[in-house]
Amino acid sequence: MKLATFEVRTPVGPVERIGAVAEAAESEGVAAGEATLVDLTAAYAATLEAEGEPEPTDLARAHVPSEMIAFLERGDRAIDDAREALEYAAETDAERGPGGAKIRYEPGEYDLLAPLPRPNSLRDFMAIEEHVQNSMDGEIDDVWYELPVYYKGNADSVVAPGETIRWPAYSSIMDYELEIAAVIGKRGRDIAVEDAEDYIAGYTVFNDFSARDIQGKEMKGRLGPAKGKDFANGLGPYIVPASDIDVLEASMTARIDGEVWSEGTVDEMYHSFSDIIAHVSRSETLHPGDVIGSGTVGGGCGLELGTWLEDGDTVALEVEGIGTLEHTVLE
Repeated sequence: MKLATFEVRTPVGPVERIGAVAEAAESEGVAAGEATLVDLTAAYAATLEAEGEPEPTDLARAHVPSEMIAFLERGDRAIDDAREALEYAAETDAERGPGGAKIRYEPGEYDLLAPLPRPNSLRDFMAIEEHVQNSMDGEIDDVWYELPVYYKGNADSVVAPGETIRWPAYSSIMDYELEIAAVIGKRGRDIAVEDAEDYIAGYTVFNDFSARDIQGKEMKGRLGPAKGKDFANGLGPYIVPASDIDVLEASMTARIDGEVWSEGTVDEMYHSFSDIIAHVSRSETLHPGDVIGSGTVGGGCGLELGTWLEDGDTVALEVEGIGTLEHTVLE
């Protein structure tokens, strides 16, 4: 199942919904934004109505909320109900739910947003040794092996799949980063490593665009990154539930204008997602909708390759089982 956040136009303005890629479109590997999406709240209401529930719409809104963080807060039950709704939509080909609510949206009838348009928080780690070696001329401080190190990103700078990224006025060196992000689905504090996987709702593709010139300058002050990262964070195109993907085995590819620049997997992580979650949650509470980046795979950015993005380049990050996250950068 591939979970999406999308926006539809209505007489009273745009409305945000959550959905899932229709089973037929998913099996055919249809590109992001070109798939049929099933509105999960409307489809679950139709499921309940078919079962004889007297108040299907109200119950569906409670069980399958139409906003992603509220959906994640419902935990495994929301995922289970979403699967039931998706299955009902596939089996019945129903077009409308209770009150005439639209169940299916075809390409052109919706705008695909980031699955978490505004995450609860955004932490990005540097957990893959090859990337660290390549980025720091092979000099890795002992602390990197002792602790999962990270920065906190700007959760208000998430950009939608397909959105154009504007080059920051203060930068002349733009870069991409090939990453996977874990999405937290359950509140927790002081989480044990052996329990940490239970707190991951799913995974998505992550690209923390980087202004390398200002990033390098500001980090000489031993803080940051800040302006080097905070202008654009790509998430998407979908969240895939953790039970639906073997994230360690998923192949990852970065293409720039169709040319392969980077490949890898997060099986290379020195600090696992479980280690990271245990570390972050020490005397600190994690919440549904928190996003945790894996860090860049080895060779997964221009900094390591000695080449940079150029004006008009299209960056496509593909993760097997999740999809392709694509953006064009413009000065």
